[in-house]
Amino acid sequence: MELRHMRYFIAIVETLNFTRAAQRVHVTQSTLSHQIRQLEEELGQRLFERVGKKVVLTEAGRSLLEHVVPILRQVDQAIGAMKATPDDLYGELHIAATHSFNVQLIPLCLSIFLQRLPNLKVAVEELAGDQISERLMSGDLDMGISYRPAIPRGLRFEPLYNEELKLIVASNHPLAKRKRLRMVELNGQRMTLLSPHFSTRQMLDECFEAAGARPQIVAELNAISPMIELVRRTDLCSIVSENALANEPGVKAIPLESPTPVRTPGLLWPPQSERPAASRFMAEIIRDIVRQGIA
Repeated sequence: MELRHMRYFIAIVETLNFTRAAQRVHVTQSTLSHQIRQLEEELGQRLFERVGKKVVLTEAGRSLLEHVVPILRQVDQAIGAMKATPDDLYGELHIAATHSFNVQLIPLCLSIFLQRLPNLKVAVEELAGDQISERLMSGDLDMGISYRPAIPRGLRFEPLYNEELKLIVASNHPLAKRKRLRMVELNGQRMTLLSPHFSTRQMLDECFEAAGARPQIVAELNAISPMIELVRRTDLCSIVSENALANEPGVKAIPLESPTPVRTPGLLWPPQSERPAASRFMAEIIRDIVRQGIA
């Protein structure tokens, strides 16, 4: 049993609804259901029963609840104690983030971090996901904020939430008035996307193939910002996370379906078990911001 299983279990107990519980813990309903099934298989007992449209605790579920609540309370108290960081903590924190998170999330978290730890220096780099993995493996970074790596390489990944990618077009583009688009409708569309070595591009290519769509890729770039600018200035469209837009003027984001491209952002840690105190504090700030839905 892992800590996330306990938190997922408590979320369902408090909401008695898998959909609302999934929203609370920032995972998909299918992920939540799968994790609860894993927990039930480990315990060898059902924790919930469905009565009509309602979800109710079983006797085994009530028994587990009595034990889980004090455990989570102790964990939360420990985390709270860690937040009370001494002001005399010195040194440097080296982190890297992909563009999507460097637009809003990282500056917001940095502002809080530097207020709490004024004696620490923070070095932040904006890198592609594979570069972050390489720098973590080489020991040049303390922590990364990126998508789940396609090749783990021994790195530890802590998921934060699931994120939809959306089609973006210029405000005057023929598709700009659409409220939603199926992937197959992108067949033949002129597009600009990330280069094929990016994991996001590889995932999008799989979505196109699943939908039977063959868009016309006329420009491949290695960064999000120039891709957005190219969309704004031309008739090209692209697919990016909404976090990368940061209220970009002149660009419209449109949800996609059948299939909906989804990525899982999270924290990446080096393989070694010991984490510097500064990186633990930064990680907790990031978790808080994500839980509050501020960034």
